[in-house]
Amino acid sequence: MESEYIWDPLRKKSVRNTPEEAVRQWFISVLHEGMGVPEHMMGSEVSLTHAGKDYRADIVVWDRSAKPLMVVECKRPEVQLSQEVVDQAIRYNRELDARYITITNGEKTFMFERKDERFQFVQRAPKWEEMIDSPIKSVMMTDEFLNNPVFKLVEETAAELGVRAFVIGGYVRDCFLGRPNTDIDIVVEGRCPVGAGHDGEVRPGIMLAEAVAKKCNAKVSVFKNFGTAMLKYQGIELEFVGARKESYNRDSRKPIVEDGTLEEDQLRRDFTINAMAFSLQKEDFGALVDPFGGIKDLDAGIIRTPLEPEQTYSDDPLRMLRAIRFAAQLSTDQRQFTIVPESIAAMKAMADRMQILSKERIVEEVDKMLMTRHPSMAFELMEETGLLKQFLPELSRLKGVETVDGKGHKENFTHTMEVLENVIFFDPEASLWLRWAALLHDIGKPSTKRYIPGLGWTFHGHDVVGARMVPAIFQKLKMPLNEKMKYVQKLVGLHLRPIALVDDEVTDSAVRRLLFDAGEDIDDLMLLSNADITSKNPAKVIRLRRNFEKVKEKMAEVEAKDEIRNWKNPISGDYIMEVFGIEPCNTIGQLKEMVKDAILDGQIPYTFEAADAFMREKAKEFGLDPRDKPEDDGGVPENDGEQ
Repeated sequence: MESEYIWDPLRKKSVRNTPEEAVRQWFISVLHEGMGVPEHMMGSEVSLTHAGKDYRADIVVWDRSAKPLMVVECKRPEVQLSQEVVDQAIRYNRELDARYITITNGEKTFMFERKDERFQFVQRAPKWEEMIDSPIKSVMMTDEFLNNPVFKLVEETAAELGVRAFVIGGYVRDCFLGRPNTDIDIVVEGRCPVGAGHDGEVRPGIMLAEAVAKKCNAKVSVFKNFGTAMLKYQGIELEFVGARKESYNRDSRKPIVEDGTLEEDQLRRDFTINAMAFSLQKEDFGALVDPFGGIKDLDAGIIRTPLEPEQTYSDDPLRMLRAIRFAAQLSTDQRQFTIVPESIAAMKAMADRMQILSKERIVEEVDKMLMTRHPSMAFELMEETGLLKQFLPELSRLKGVETVDGKGHKENFTHTMEVLENVIFFDPEASLWLRWAALLHDIGKPSTKRYIPGLGWTFHGHDVVGARMVPAIFQKLKMPLNEKMKYVQKLVGLHLRPIALVDDEVTDSAVRRLLFDAGEDIDDLMLLSNADITSKNPAKVIRLRRNFEKVKEKMAEVEAKDEIRNWKNPISGDYIMEVFGIEPCNTIGQLKEMVKDAILDGQIPYTFEAADAFMREKAKEFGLDPRDKPEDDGGVPENDGEQ
């Protein structure tokens, strides 16, 4: 009876004895025993594919720098293997009865043939030590990711123009992650042919885009200053650019761009997982070009730079934020992405390089972080690395706990992250601006923090102070100062109001005022306030949330009765001037406020007749008497929309 587990010499542990694992172990023995490859030079990655009737298995050998050295491919060229035959061979022979192994080293292919249970060179090959010094590329066929007809169109057109085209970047990454992506970047290697029908020098990316657009009847947008062109085809957006290499001035994130090769273009990319490319050449259509081990990093959930992180981040400091954003954006319940320690260390050392970035670009990244499933991961990383205080110190100041007489307060940065996560838990489709409100809801706490002996820590008025801070933060970050800012400001200023009703007796008057002040944003305010209920005491959270539901029930009852959500003052300023024959003055505003308070406090019904009678009675306190009523049709005056 076969053992359920077998020993893995590379991982140094027992692993489950599956057919795939048996194949992997067989490859390890071939490499180590048959070819003399030392175990410490072999990685733990094995790729098994079963395409049609051809069963193949590859093992990638990595060096100590985690760069791919070779791909070993095992085939049975003389037999068309079915999955049943493979399974049977594994079950009875504990190995595939392969006759040949080929190793592709750059431009050369070395063949090994099985002789007496060992593999020997069929032709002379260099020593293993010599092979380490040779640049060996990992190639994986991925044509199933390129089944859209536009890719074949690009392949044919590029061949006609004498250039080489590759899909590169996020689309390649997302293919392996199973994430939808309709934004496709195509990098073009080569020069425009003479007499291509253009005046002057045309960059290859623009040339190829225009030729493809002509064939598929699409409109192309050309950006000559950047050497790029864009077109839309059947719901996808393709951007073309020539392969290039970049250099940077220390005081600017704008690169000095020169024509380059594919590998130079890949080298300038921010992370290894974004540097992978699919070939669009006929001879190797769909082949993965991955010089920096991006596929391995993707499988391991690692964010790593192709160059030394200090150089990558110094060239363009925005990449520090992008690293954090990708860690949060790509993480799932099945795979958590992490940034390698050397990158974290570089971020901490180079945080002040953020100062050369425009606020608009920073906010663009932060907005993307906020829209991830777990944005707290991104903000915690920004706080850890010192990036957060470079552009949003108001949030960073929430970090830490102060203790007096043995009493400490809640750690407000952690609390804010919990509130942000709660908002998304309650509503996974929560808007960007509701998430901003959750992020900023307690920014007034540091300046309102007080310790009162016998009472403890208080943050009285932090809601009001925080609301006042919102416009300045938006202006500093060059964010919109329109209704979006006012929405965030309103929610920050009102976020304690529903919670206060939880602890107090819920009266119709208090509910009316809350509905009036929140208006159309009452649902978002209630969600934020509910998310703000956090405590290390689960019983307290349950009690508060139970009471919170009572507040929501009361609100529904009052709203159904009074229609306060779309409340408008029945008495307008124009009507007051008409009734008393007066010019604009403070008295008009005071009378309107009295009418509003009387309705919200339940003193009078929410009708014009009741409001008019109340207003006329209160006007006497100001010495006002109605003038002789002009002739009219007896109708109720129109409300001018003032509130």
